[in-house]
Amino acid sequence: MFTAQLIETTRLDLLPLSVSHAEEMASVLSDPALHTYIGGAPDSAAALRARYQRMTAGSPDPAVSWLNWVIRLRDSGLVGTVQATVSRAVAEIAWVVGTPWQGRGIATEAARGLVAWLDQRPVDEIIAHIHPENRASAAVAAAIGLSATGEWQDGEIRWAANPLIVSPASG
Repeated sequence: MFTAQLIETTRLDLLPLSVSHAEEMASVLSDPALHTYIGGAPDSAAALRARYQRMTAGSPDPAVSWLNWVIRLRDSGLVGTVQATVSRAVAEIAWVVGTPWQGRGIATEAARGLVAWLDQRPVDEIIAHIHPENRASAAVAAAIGLSATGEWQDGEIRWAANPLIVSPASG
């Protein structure tokens, strides 16, 4: 069982998710364009509070860890989220950065921080599922050492760690 802990990078603090983040995150995630590849619509602060209560309560399956962080850009406040669902030593990760902060390397820096944190735990594989048209997320995945596998799940491509990139000592 894993527990989200503070992760610090050069410009960011990844703070373990709290229900108290809902109000600010409702604003950060308010752009409908963020839902282009994941579907749905932006949540209200009340809906986010309810979702964050469920998420922070943890997975009902004791073999699965739900790990969620908000991304705080130290000079600006909250700007997005990163998450990892860990089951059987496989971590499935995801990231979202609010529209005003995109294109500044924040998602890549946050995802790298998350992967470095996961590398210090008993995780054997890191994966992500990315919509085939989401070039920005594909670029983040590639930057953190994941490669498209050609496997599909729910209309998204599975990306997995490339051992030649993640572990230079292998091969």
